[in-house]
Amino acid sequence: MIDWIAFTPASALAGGLLIGVAAAMLILLNGRVAGISGIVGGLLHPVPGDRAWRLAFLAGLLAAPLAYGVIAGLPAIMIEADYPRLIAAGLLVGLGTRYGAGCTSGHGVCGLSRLSPRSLAATLVFMAGGFATVFVLRHVLAG
Repeated sequence: MIDWIAFTPASALAGGLLIGVAAAMLILLNGRVAGISGIVGGLLHPVPGDRAWRLAFLAGLLAAPLAYGVIAGLPAIMIEADYPRLIAAGLLVGLGTRYGAGCTSGHGVCGLSRLSPRSLAATLVFMAGGFATVFVLRHVLAG
């Protein structure tokens, strides 16, 4: 269900444009795909001379919402799950990014824009898995 009162297409459009510009700049200027799991994974086994851009990209990911919060104020966050469920979900997402050879940002944003068939397949599986999970949790198990 969409909360039409809180629906803000202008900020969603601006956010999408910023993600697209950042991904395009990273691949055009650095030859790297803006897949977050790959960027973070590269920090775990660093290659000489490959660490600075990864840290800068991650710093930008953390600084952007903080800067937005200073300018416009952050919305209230409401999470309808307990900590064990959030931990399990995070581990499953991490496992999925390893099996899928990338994450939603790498496949869904960067891969689809490069017309990669592998990224199309991965994105379809991500989306189908998300739809199925929501359906089962909200309609089958909810009682």
